[in-house]
Amino acid sequence: MIPQLIDLSHTIFNGLITYKGLPAPLVCDYISREQSKANYDEGTTFQIGKIEMVTNTGTYIDCPFHRFEHGRDLSEVGLEQFADLDAITIDARSVMAVGPEFFIDKEIRNKAVLVFTDWARNWNTSGYFEGHPYLTAEAAGYLKDRQAKLVGIDSHNIDDTRGRSRPVHTTLLGADILIVEHLCNLDKLPAFGYRFNAVPPKFKGAGTFPVRAYAKI
Repeated sequence: MIPQLIDLSHTIFNGLITYKGLPAPLVCDYISREQSKANYDEGTTFQIGKIEMVTNTGTYIDCPFHRFEHGRDLSEVGLEQFADLDAITIDARSVMAVGPEFFIDKEIRNKAVLVFTDWARNWNTSGYFEGHPYLTAEAAGYLKDRQAKLVGIDSHNIDDTRGRSRPVHTTLLGADILIVEHLCNLDKLPAFGYRFNAVPPKFKGAGTFPVRAYAKI
């Protein structure tokens, strides 16, 4: 049986606002196909693109450097923390504040825990930024104690953004548990028994970057 691949990432495009207050990406030609004609034989053209963006764009992964000055950056986190992770889906569509009760009696250790809130339906609308679902500090503590490997959510932020503290980022990244935010299509996943991948480029000095997150079922 051929494995099914399910794309869990939003499309990044010129002008996309991922996080209110941060600039949208600029996606354009650095060398257009028309410009390249001067460098090649007739009928041979190329495009070289140019992208300017903040690292918190689209569906992205956070590693410890995002929160902690001396935490590991993207270049220092091993592939085994990004790729081919055993994963489970937590259905948390019913609440705004996702507490530890959603994770009790679930097999979490060394797994990617993906929290399905159905908030991705609001993507690229003004409603995406306000009143979004999030994990509580107690839930983050539970996931840390149960040794999750990665935690993802299909919402605007894994923390409650109404305040100025970020206890979930602090707890999880402080325990070397990676975070993926702005996922989508989590409704297409089974409860368990699949693999999760969210691999970023190997950047030095960056703690966050877009990923092409996907599940293999």
